[in-house]
Amino acid sequence: MEILKHLLDFILHLDKHLAEIIQDYGVWTYAILFLIIFVETGVVVLPFLPGDSLLFAAGTLAALPGSPLNIWAMIGLLILAAVLGDTLNYHIGDYLGPRVFRENSRFLKREHLEKTQAFYQKHGAKTIIIARFIPIIRTFAPFVAGVGTMSYTKFLSYNVVGAVLWVVLLTGAGYFLGSIPWIQQNFGLFTIGIIVVSVLPAVFEFFKARRPSNVASH
Repeated sequence: MEILKHLLDFILHLDKHLAEIIQDYGVWTYAILFLIIFVETGVVVLPFLPGDSLLFAAGTLAALPGSPLNIWAMIGLLILAAVLGDTLNYHIGDYLGPRVFRENSRFLKREHLEKTQAFYQKHGAKTIIIARFIPIIRTFAPFVAGVGTMSYTKFLSYNVVGAVLWVVLLTGAGYFLGSIPWIQQNFGLFTIGIIVVSVLPAVFEFFKARRPSNVASH
């Protein structure tokens, strides 16, 4: 519980914590941001890192006079981190998937792998791009793409497109909107808003997927 409390505090006051990191580490902040984005997208067991709000906060602080962060250098570096993270995640899924699903069990059945493969054959490209903007799902999407044996060439092209859109839009939004007084004074609420908006598409798709089965059962 204590860890979750500290994590929540870090997310809600990300602007202040990131400002402290910049003050303490200067240009090394680039490496810290790179590592966070890379780990969130590349390590499937760490989907709870604050990617969306972190990008927005980084853009906000890069716009401050005298900031050691250059917006263009940061955008390029974070795009690279996002692409490499998803690439690692894909290869982990590609390597572990057949082994994980080789034997049927209560939770891991061969049919689940086959459904995943069919899903990515039909929706793979769209999933990789949209998942960038949905917390948690963006961490699992490249892993599942690897498990589903989506071709790496196809995955990489949409991986790059998704990374560019995600980093440019959110970091750019922070850079141009972060100076608005209301956002500066209510950054925690704005962060919650970013998270809620990001999760809404997943919630919508969840209820949309449940509706046919519910209608059929009546």
